[in-house]
Amino acid sequence: MSQSFDRDDERAPNERPVSTIAPLQFAVTSASGCGVVPMFTSSEWEAANAQVKRVVILIHGRLRNADAYFDLARRARIAAALDARDTMLIVPQFLASADVAAHRLAPSALHWDWTNWMGGEPALGPAPISSFEVLDAILRRLAERHRFPALRHVVIAGHSGGGQVVQRYAVVTSGEPILIERGIAIRYVVANPSSYVYFDELRPSAAETFEPSDATRCPHFNDWKYGLVNAPAYAKLGVDGISATTLEAAYARRDVVTLLGGDDCDPLHPALDTSCAANAQGRHRLERGRAYTRYMQMRHADALQHRHFEIPGVGHDGTGIFTSAHGLSALFDVEAHSGATTQT
Repeated sequence: MSQSFDRDDERAPNERPVSTIAPLQFAVTSASGCGVVPMFTSSEWEAANAQVKRVVILIHGRLRNADAYFDLARRARIAAALDARDTMLIVPQFLASADVAAHRLAPSALHWDWTNWMGGEPALGPAPISSFEVLDAILRRLAERHRFPALRHVVIAGHSGGGQVVQRYAVVTSGEPILIERGIAIRYVVANPSSYVYFDELRPSAAETFEPSDATRCPHFNDWKYGLVNAPAYAKLGVDGISATTLEAAYARRDVVTLLGGDDCDPLHPALDTSCAANAQGRHRLERGRAYTRYMQMRHADALQHRHFEIPGVGHDGTGIFTSAHGLSALFDVEAHSGATTQT
């Protein structure tokens, strides 16, 4: 949905209140406390739903425009020619503090700063709940067999800022085991993110090899969310927690699909992360995605369960990505039909 702003307002497009709040209020409880997250869902969420076999959770980008992403998810499902009764769509909405104030939401509404939800950081209020804990809570609900007895597949997908959420969550997820335990397969679809989590100090070189990055030129190149240094508490890294080696090995075994626009190669794109830590991964999203795929292939060879696809003629465009043949296959395990379109 379009928004109109004061022409003299020079803030970044994401640093303004959203126009639409998702209608469903999903209560999230964790050891950190409790709060409520708005969500769009295409099927019954509270009561039992015996028909749903696949759930696609689509994560919005930095604009927090969950309504636009819910519309995209529906269009992709139409392009895949799937029965809406079998395939449920979910789009949670990670709000900024300004959204809560502008829409006069209840004090229970979870809210972050403009972008820190993309790295799994804790909410600013009403409780320090990680955005990743929100995803955990959604997965726990989906694993309840009395609610979703026929569920067999869950896909968590995101484009751009949402792709960053999905890539990081796929590395540190605590929500996956309950699905696997109950025979539900899970896939992570990462589309056109600005950056990735690396597991050591190596970064791509101009020669397409990997070399230790120069910390004197970019002191924080290996800090979270670009590396594992100073990772959020959710990651459970540390003396009494999970080792980086364990995290990486588990990530390599997960079903991860990376989708890149073949034309998403603008180093001056206004939404591109141009920090030195991001630039250490490549000049633009296409280069960074290709490099990260090489990095994981180098480190895991035959053990890697990841797949990488590039969509020719598509730039930084979620619709073009997710309604492409590779996009529909990643989301729904089907090929494109005539309804597939590309929009910029």
